[in-house]
Amino acid sequence: MGALMLQGTGSDVGKSVLVAGLCRAFTNRGLSVRPFKPQNMSTNAAVTTNGGEIGRAQATQALAARVAPHSDMNPVLLKPQGDRTSQLIVDGRVRGVLRASEWRQGREGLLDSVLASYRRLLRAADLVVVEGAGSPAEINLRAGDIANMGFARAADVPVVLVGDIDRGGVIASLVGTRAVIDPADAAMVRGFLVNKFRGDPALFEDGYRAIEQRSGWRGYGVVPWLAEARRLPSEDAVVLQRAPAAGGGRIVVACPITPHIANFDDLDPLRLEPEVELVMVPPGTPIPAEAALIVLAGSKATIADLRALRREGWDIDVRAHVRRGRPVLGLCGGYQMLGRSVADPGGIEGPAETVEGLGLLDVTTVLAGDKRLVAVAGAAHGARFEGYEMHLGLTAGADAARAPVRFDDGREDGATSADGLVAGTYVHGLFALAEQRRAWLAPLGVAGGGVDHRADIDAALDSIAATLERHLELDALLALASAAGAM
Repeated sequence: MGALMLQGTGSDVGKSVLVAGLCRAFTNRGLSVRPFKPQNMSTNAAVTTNGGEIGRAQATQALAARVAPHSDMNPVLLKPQGDRTSQLIVDGRVRGVLRASEWRQGREGLLDSVLASYRRLLRAADLVVVEGAGSPAEINLRAGDIANMGFARAADVPVVLVGDIDRGGVIASLVGTRAVIDPADAAMVRGFLVNKFRGDPALFEDGYRAIEQRSGWRGYGVVPWLAEARRLPSEDAVVLQRAPAAGGGRIVVACPITPHIANFDDLDPLRLEPEVELVMVPPGTPIPAEAALIVLAGSKATIADLRALRREGWDIDVRAHVRRGRPVLGLCGGYQMLGRSVADPGGIEGPAETVEGLGLLDVTTVLAGDKRLVAVAGAAHGARFEGYEMHLGLTAGADAARAPVRFDDGREDGATSADGLVAGTYVHGLFALAEQRRAWLAPLGVAGGGVDHRADIDAALDSIAATLERHLELDALLALASAAGAM
């Protein structure tokens, strides 16, 4: 049938959520839909069915389209790992490390991979919904672009521009984008959406018409503030910089926000528990002394984040927590930090070195070998879990004899201290199933709810899709995509 691309007037204007909502809305209409993002930058990633990794948002969009995630949905992924460097993932696999200054040259040749992935999706679906990155108005980045207009023109995909009215200046941002981009790029834009509107849309009617008149683009609708979007996993650590909503849970689960925190969406399922207050602890703030459980999340640069833990004094907080007889759980990079040492002999995440860990688990880690990317399932604490592994490194030691996780294939993973207070595992998504959350929360005196995280996400996607059906001209958007497919 064709394809449609959403680009934004800036970052964080809601493109990812809108693409997810459109994928679900058109899927609910009986179409075969695939999401696609040519280039993404994210520390939260997901494992694909073909053994690769993609940005977390594209995995959520695949769920919205009711299909399995595939590396073709996000062929180029940059994972920041500190010191102005990023790990480059192409077609789901690590290709190397790029410095920020090398990106313009490093992306040469990647357009071929992007277009090949896009065409495979196009052949497999009725409709491909494409998400841009950043903004086409960043004209200083236009040369060699593969994320926005560079892709749209190469693939001949019509663009709808998204503006965020909540941050203000939406008229200027939409009309201004039209003014600064190349005329050939502007010709790819067929219309616009206004996103995150609070209140009565009728009050913006004059502004909406002004955008149409000044830009020459037609509007496809005004999307109200989507409260359900907060239930979707985030792929961008910018959400951790915002002030959290006041919690009313009876117990506190605390997680320090290290500079290179990754896959922190592992903790999202805890927000489904009304008795739990999840506290993401920002730099400059001690870990709450009243915390019932401390979780050390994943990291894109374990050694650098170990240093940050010590710099913030969080290592002292964690040890005091254990002395009070309270548990600590490390996930992936957090698991590595809990051991006696972490060695990076090949300089995979930074300088080649070995550093002392927190010493709360009798294990050592060597960052080496191929990156393990696989979906896993099994049991932990006598309860079922379903998740995935995404890590470099081999961890071994005496405490690994008390592995907290047993996979369905008989393998074991992780380690537990002799007193049972400290545990670690390489499993991401551990808390997604309600019964697994209950197994961890019951010793803390919390019964735990009965909602699986995926079911909650699925319900949120249906709600968002229903809102888009009411507020957007979906038939017109579909006609736009279909016309492009017929060219």
